[in-house]
Amino acid sequence: MGKQMTEMLKGTLEGIVLALLAEQPAYGYEITTRVRDHGFTDIAEGTIYALLVRVEQKKLVDVEKVPSEKGPPRKVYSLNPAGTQELEEFWKTWSFLAQRIDSLRTEDTKTDTNNTDSTTNKEN
Repeated sequence: MGKQMTEMLKGTLEGIVLALLAEQPAYGYEITTRVRDHGFTDIAEGTIYALLVRVEQKKLVDVEKVPSEKGPPRKVYSLNPAGTQELEEFWKTWSFLAQRIDSLRTEDTKTDTNNTDSTTNKEN
């Protein structure tokens, strides 16, 4: 994964995890697996665990310790009302940014096409 992708993911990974928890509660490793299943294959497990500590501290999730067949109990994270509100805000912000970025790309493509057309016309 390139540096630019890594930097962009830093700002969106919390929203991605909240969106996954909105689908269903999960424990850390399961969240990592689901993130990877959605195509974010280079995300380190430690990155997800650090993020889960932050969202727990921000009180965006509820945590329940569930007995595990192997080893200590697992912490299962579920989205609470504050997390749902944060996720809604994430989607609004994402939509706003995506529309603006797409319009920049569209304008850039038009500019490239116009420049190509004018260059072609000058050569004729």
